[in-house]
Amino acid sequence: MPLQVSRIRAILFDVDGTLSDTDDLFTQNLEPILRPFRFLFRDQDPRRLTRRFVMWSEAPANFLIGIPDTLGLDDKIAAVMERLNRRRSRIKKNFLLISGVKEMLQVLSARYPLGIVSVRDESSTRLFLDRFGLAPFFQVIVTGQTTGHTKPYPDPIFYAAERVGVPAEACLMVGDTTVDIRAGKAAGAQTIGVLCGFGEEDELRRCGADMILATTCDLVQVLEN
Repeated sequence: MPLQVSRIRAILFDVDGTLSDTDDLFTQNLEPILRPFRFLFRDQDPRRLTRRFVMWSEAPANFLIGIPDTLGLDDKIAAVMERLNRRRSRIKKNFLLISGVKEMLQVLSARYPLGIVSVRDESSTRLFLDRFGLAPFFQVIVTGQTTGHTKPYPDPIFYAAERVGVPAEACLMVGDTTVDIRAGKAAGAQTIGVLCGFGEEDELRRCGADMILATTCDLVQVLEN
């Protein structure tokens, strides 16, 4: 279904690959590790293979975060994920802001309540936002530790929608991976997939993205038309 701009009353953003280029830094660190195994994938571009590996690795991680209530391991899983995220943050010391993001947020925050919905841990999410002065643009910040289940479950979308005071179906979820699109669709929100991160157009469309943009900053033009 095409994007219905008139329905949008709040906008929720993923972080990595959507506002931040830090996943590209992670890819750069991972690529040399995978390079010795290139003989197993002779016809694959090494950088593309690395990006696919990172995309694949998100699914098990998100699954583990999503079932602590069932397993009764909330505290232990949260502690493990916090350690993993701290280690990942050390690998990616230099956060990168996607070009034009701050200007985009300045425009959109004057018209819509904005929120963050990320699977990152609380500390690294805040560190990224504070480093670039982005926190004031957001009325709610949802991380991987905010709700019992994180993306691709709809729980963080529902939480963010409640905090900004609009129904979930009136939200627009913007992200670069199928995890973001699935979470948004499960909550009844509209979704936009962006190609400035790990996601690829075909897979984002298959998950039901209402629109695909080359970069997150193109959102301003879409909403002004």
